[in-house]
This record gives sequence, C-alpha cells and structure tokens, in this order.
Amino acid sequence: MTQALDPPPATGAWREGDPPGRRRFVTGFQPLETGRELPFTLAYETWGTLNSGATNAILVEHALTGDSHAVGPAEEGHVSPGWWDGLIGPGKAIDTDAFFVVVPNVLGGCQGSTGPSSAHPDGSLWGSRFPAVTVRDQVGAEVVLADALGIGRWAAVLGGSMGGMRALEWAVSEPERVAALLVLASTAQASADQIAWAAPQLHAIRSDPGWHGGDYHDVPGGGPHAGLGIARRIAHATYRSEAELAQRFGRRHQDGEDPLRGGRFAVESYLDHHAGKLSRRFDAGSYVVLTESMNTHDVGRGRGGVANALGRITARTVAAGVDSDRLYPLYQSRAIADGVAGAEFAVIGSPYGHDSFLIETEQIAKLVRSLLG
Repeated sequence: MTQALDPPPATGAWREGDPPGRRRFVTGFQPLETGRELPFTLAYETWGTLNSGATNAILVEHALTGDSHAVGPAEEGHVSPGWWDGLIGPGKAIDTDAFFVVVPNVLGGCQGSTGPSSAHPDGSLWGSRFPAVTVRDQVGAEVVLADALGIGRWAAVLGGSMGGMRALEWAVSEPERVAALLVLASTAQASADQIAWAAPQLHAIRSDPGWHGGDYHDVPGGGPHAGLGIARRIAHATYRSEAELAQRFGRRHQDGEDPLRGGRFAVESYLDHHAGKLSRRFDAGSYVVLTESMNTHDVGRGRGGVANALGRITARTVAAGVDSDRLYPLYQSRAIADGVAGAEFAVIGSPYGHDSFLIETEQIAKLVRSLLG
C-alpha cells in the first residue's frame, strides 16, 4: 500500500525568505497579450563567464515543472538536482569553460519567478488574481533579463517541450538576437490532442476542494494536492511510451500488494510516486497557469499564420523529435524544420517517449555540439 508521509505544504513553491540557493533575480514590467501589465521578478541561474563582447551566452529553457536549477545537486534552496546535468558543465556539450549559460525560471512559475504563489504588489499573494500569461509574454520577460545581463544576441537558445516553445518564440519574436536554435520535442502551436490531454489535468486541480478558487496558499492544511496529483499522473503517462511501460512494469503487482484485494499494479505505484514528489516541490496555481500558456501557444498568432512566423527565423536551427513521443509526435518537429530556411530535422531514437529530451543525453549532446560547432 502507499507509504504514509507527512502532509505536503499548501504549496511546494519557493517563497520569498527561503534560502535563495544559486538563484539571482531581475525585476521588470511586462505588457501582456491580454492588455494588462505585470510587474515581475525572474529568478535565474548562470554557469560560466560572459566574455567581453557578450557573444558567448546560451539561453536554456526548462519544461513545465522544471526550474532554473539545470545543474548541480539538490541543496539548500533547491529541492531537486539539476535536470540537464549531463549536458551543461566544463567539457560537456554545453561547455561552461567556453559559454556563459543562463537558465531562467519561467514567468508564472513557482521557483523564484513571479507566479500565483508570489507576493502581489499590495503585499498579499497573487493567488486567483494572477493573470493569464502566454509563451510570448514569458519570452518578453526574458528579453528584460537578457538586457539586464548585457546580452544583445544569444549564441544559442535551447529548450525542450514547453522550453522548446519559448526557444522557438525567441527566434520568431527576436530573430536578430538568436544565432542558433535547438527545439526539442516541441511544436509551433499546441494541437487539439495536446489541449485535450491538458483539459482533465486542469479540471482535476480546479475540482479539488483544496483549490479554494486559487486562493489556497495560506490556508492551514490546504492545497489541492489530490487534484495536482491526478494531473501529474495523467501527464506523466503521456510523457513515457507504451512500449517502455509494458517492458518496465507489464502487469506486475507492486511488491506486497494484490490488485484483487485493493492493492496496486506496479505502474500505478510509479505514477503515485511521481504525483507525491510533485506536490512537495511545485505549486498547483503555477501548474494551471503554465499549462494554459502551453495551450495558447501559437507562434503564428497575429503574424499571418505559422508559416509566416517561422519564415522570420534567421537562426541556424535544429528541430528534433523523439520517435516514441506520443504527446509531441515527430511530425510537429518536422513541420518546424520544414518551415525554417536551412533548418535540420533530427530524430532521437528512444523507448522513453517524450521524456527522452531529459534522458537521452548522448544523442542530444551530439545535436548540441553540431549546432554550436
């Protein structure tokens, strides 16, 4: 049966006053596509040294439940180890002896950047008042960060999944500021299938009595943990492939449990584990805000369509998909490559599905070295 744990806090967000860890911060005001203006803080981390001409900077964009801590162990201020440790560092594909690497926590996130769990200018928390933000808005906030760091042009912008959406939007909205682009397991616009998979996740969170309309952060014992856990279970099943789950778990029972007597299959225990982990390091409000930003992602909005938008890109581009990805299928990566002049389309061969962009370090390292070479 599920091991009993202490109840999680109302939110797993990093809160002001917590140890900052490696985070640094920049502030600004972002005009939103909805017509509002949002005062914001972006948390970010850096590795390496910016050269005198500011020509060696690489921007790395994280996925939905990632954050700025792409490199390093779990430590004070950082509840999880780096999610791209195998790719970033001295002598690695993204060589920090040669490049200055910048990883921001996305606008709307919960690990130091302004989001629903952050303080509103009136001193209370944003909660349900936090506005809808788009991928385009998120990139606008990152332009402020680049300006603050004195970076006029990125040597490369890299990202997978939701991070790939932001990487692509950078190259479309700021073409003169992106020299090279790697978009992994992502899309130029969210599909009906992707929006459909997101819908039950959003309903699960908002239907949880602990949601309190989005104003749960300071409710003692509060938080929509059940809803967030359901959302994570749905999402994680789409992140892996059927073949991997079949090989890894099959119909095996969880040790000591019998599904005929209320126990779980091993694959259910696996999903339960990931649901429990997320509730202790993430915020349900950010999960909603960021999921909706992915749903509204469309580089062609207001630009005459996707083809016209991709035609604006001048960066040397690689669009790579995963052959077993059932959430962001290969045709979406191919469509990006086909739409960008001179772009390369690459296939990552893996049994691990969508999550391969976090797992297949050796294959991704080859793509990065080729792009940066």
